[in-house]
Amino acid sequence: MGQWRPTIGDPSFVGWFTVGSYFGCATVASILTFVNLKADRRPFFFWVVICIMMVLLGINKQLDLQTLFGEVGRQIAKAQGWYNHRRVVQFWFIVAFAAVMLGIFLWLVVIMRDLFGRFTLAFTGIFLLISFIVIRAASFHHVDEVLRIELFGTRFHRLLELAGIFLIAVAGLKEIIRVRQTNGK
Repeated sequence: MGQWRPTIGDPSFVGWFTVGSYFGCATVASILTFVNLKADRRPFFFWVVICIMMVLLGINKQLDLQTLFGEVGRQIAKAQGWYNHRRVVQFWFIVAFAAVMLGIFLWLVVIMRDLFGRFTLAFTGIFLLISFIVIRAASFHHVDEVLRIELFGTRFHRLLELAGIFLIAVAGLKEIIRVRQTNGK
């Protein structure tokens, strides 16, 4: 499997903090699926998807599965004899990946447009996470200038990831408060 090993991918404080943030956000989303959303299926579905997404991204954060994917691709390119032309394939992979991610986001916005106003923060967080994922995917293919940018002493891509997670979590917490106030009256 080349350079990838099934070990902790980012054992730093920020890495663990980010993983904890993913799982904290997943917890908020799972609470929302049980609070009152049984009667309101669209928000229920929305928060179930968020919960699953946060758990998977949290697991990926430490297992570094995108590196495994890159290693598998490299091995395939070498075995099939097109490794010397990999840059063209990588470029088009990133273009296609970005288009698919944007398409998924737009599809989610369209099918959940009735929830967009209610969960604008969550949709913004999803967009930031998708942007982070696309930037990280591009960085594995030597398009990593964005990853060198620092804001407030932290790499831009880490801030983008954490901002996405926290916007989704705040949207969830706001919804929990709204539901409790509604049910308490």
